[in-house]
Amino acid sequence: MTTDNDSPQEPEEPGAEFSPTHPLLIPAFCSYLMVRLFTIVSATGMRLIIAWQAYIVARDTMSTGWAAAVLGLIGLLQFVPLLVCTPVAGLVADNIKRTLIAKTTLLLLIGVSLVLAVASYGGWVSLPLIFFLATMLGAVRAFQGPAIGALAPNIVPPLLLPRAIAFSSITWQTGAIVGPAIAGYAYAWAPHYAYLLSALLFGLALGGLVLVGHVPQAPPQKDRHPVRQILDGLLYVRGNRLVFGAITLDLFAVLLAGTTALLPVYAHDLLHVGSKGLGQLAAAPGIGAALTAIWFSYSPLKYNVGPKMMWSVVIFGLATMLFGATAFMPESISLNVALAAMVLWGAADMVSVFVRQTLIQIHTPDAMRGRVGSVSMLTISASNELGEAESGFLAALIGPVAAVIVGGAGAILVTLAWLRLFPELRYARSFDPPEELEKQSEGGLTAS
Repeated sequence: MTTDNDSPQEPEEPGAEFSPTHPLLIPAFCSYLMVRLFTIVSATGMRLIIAWQAYIVARDTMSTGWAAAVLGLIGLLQFVPLLVCTPVAGLVADNIKRTLIAKTTLLLLIGVSLVLAVASYGGWVSLPLIFFLATMLGAVRAFQGPAIGALAPNIVPPLLLPRAIAFSSITWQTGAIVGPAIAGYAYAWAPHYAYLLSALLFGLALGGLVLVGHVPQAPPQKDRHPVRQILDGLLYVRGNRLVFGAITLDLFAVLLAGTTALLPVYAHDLLHVGSKGLGQLAAAPGIGAALTAIWFSYSPLKYNVGPKMMWSVVIFGLATMLFGATAFMPESISLNVALAAMVLWGAADMVSVFVRQTLIQIHTPDAMRGRVGSVSMLTISASNELGEAESGFLAALIGPVAAVIVGGAGAILVTLAWLRLFPELRYARSFDPPEELEKQSEGGLTAS
């Protein structure tokens, strides 16, 4: 018996039988968006509740500084398994059916959600249990991210990919808005309801994958040793300066300016808004990002994409500094200013994400998308989970407010450094595929 990956033929060209003019006219892509939505709603909601629950448990016996360090440790525990698993995860995504990998990881996430629901209901949630499950979540995400992320380019035609990525980003950001908000309210009702909701949504995502159906992908490279294939992915990222610069810019900017780890500290001890206010703060970046993504879905970026990405990271840093400063503001306006800052934070981040992901997808061959996506996933996780660890530990040393403000300033400095280190980024004028740019270059030479 053979599988889809056993065929020696090249993958079918998406849209070969018909020529859709919009990604939403492709049923498989609509199902893919459903998978993205339910997965992100559940994952972001559960991630927030885990952090909140850990902080509340820690505050029973620890000071604010040490409890913030616990939040940093949770981020670190999610990053370490992802770091270890990333090389293998990318290879797996390029050699095994990606939809099968995605289904397996969703089943594991359902299991984690149910364990946390039972523990919350029984009243035996503890920091060691949270630490163990956070580690497991990091390992699962290492395999899930490259597998799901590499599906879209083989579902839609290349010309529709920028718009498809915009819609995918809208879905992601919608989930980032809805997930924390409903998780916060569900937790306020009863802690175990938040985790039961996550399990249900992961199950709906699993059903969406069934509707996606067969997704073609390049055949595995059976003539190359697995270690050599892993190195190929790493060397490709390192050798393509446009891809490498885009990935590392996000890595260091978000690593320094990631404020999400300290949201429980702000909600509990600085702004005094409780779990419901925490849900609003966590949802605010998604609102800004979703509005930006909706704009891109109707009017995608076409020109000067590199410079716009660089400016968005600067604004990202400024919004982070503004959020940090809300701790000094009167309570009558502090929450509203914090929400506005996080909306701006999310909008700026969405511009950076849209440009970066489009450039990476367009400039990466399909046979390497799993491995390159795995490297991208590693840097995203490093900027998020490792950034949470950095924020938590720095907050324990110099205080949460100073940690946030210093981080925002650091993101701006990184952008200025990348202007000099990677001029390819500021010279990136469009999303044209490499072969199209080569044709344009040859045409210019011929004309001259």
